[in-house]
Amino acid sequence: AGGESDRAAAGSVDRTRIPGIGDRLKTRIPSDSRQVVAVYGAGRNSADSTAVLYTRSGSMWDGRPLGRAHNGAKGWTTDHHEDDKRSPVGVFTLTDAGGVLKDPGALLPYDRSPGYQAPRGWAKSYWHDFDYVIAINYNRRPGTPPNDPIRPQGQSKGGGIWLHLDHGSGTSACVSLPKSAMERLLRTLDPRRHPVVVMGDRAELRA
Repeated sequence: AGGESDRAAAGSVDRTRIPGIGDRLKTRIPSDSRQVVAVYGAGRNSADSTAVLYTRSGSMWDGRPLGRAHNGAKGWTTDHHEDDKRSPVGVFTLTDAGGVLKDPGALLPYDRSPGYQAPRGWAKSYWHDFDYVIAINYNRRPGTPPNDPIRPQGQSKGGGIWLHLDHGSGTSACVSLPKSAMERLLRTLDPRRHPVVVMGDRAELRA
């Protein structure tokens, strides 16, 4: 009976749509994408966000929370530039992963390298940021390791924007997640399901 009442309560929710994503960004999600990491920023100038992994089966989306996350220290922007400390709003494909640690069973191509090691000149709380990373395909060449330096739109548009481990506060422009969430994403995001990230502050996402 509990299951039936749960379904009744969920009946008012349109599961053919990802919650909080308006038509402007919904139309940019590729039609063949069946996995979406949604990053809901608390506000335009906030570094706090939450993340949910949505998986599509047929026409229905099913969400699983990934936990608290952080974005750019100064919030979000629709016109990202190098060093603005804001994360870019938009829909971006996810095709490449890597990190300092050995492959945890990633389905995306995984590039293990000590080259991802965070500089030891950084505060100690940041040292493990890049133990696992998933490249966000903003101003980069899909199909290359996450640390590929080529930026097709030029250096001024920024780049090197990743999903990576959380250190408890805002980032330069990346989205950071708990280690358990990163491990889950690496083991779940499947190139055959054409995963994307939809990210931004809640107002921009709803637009």
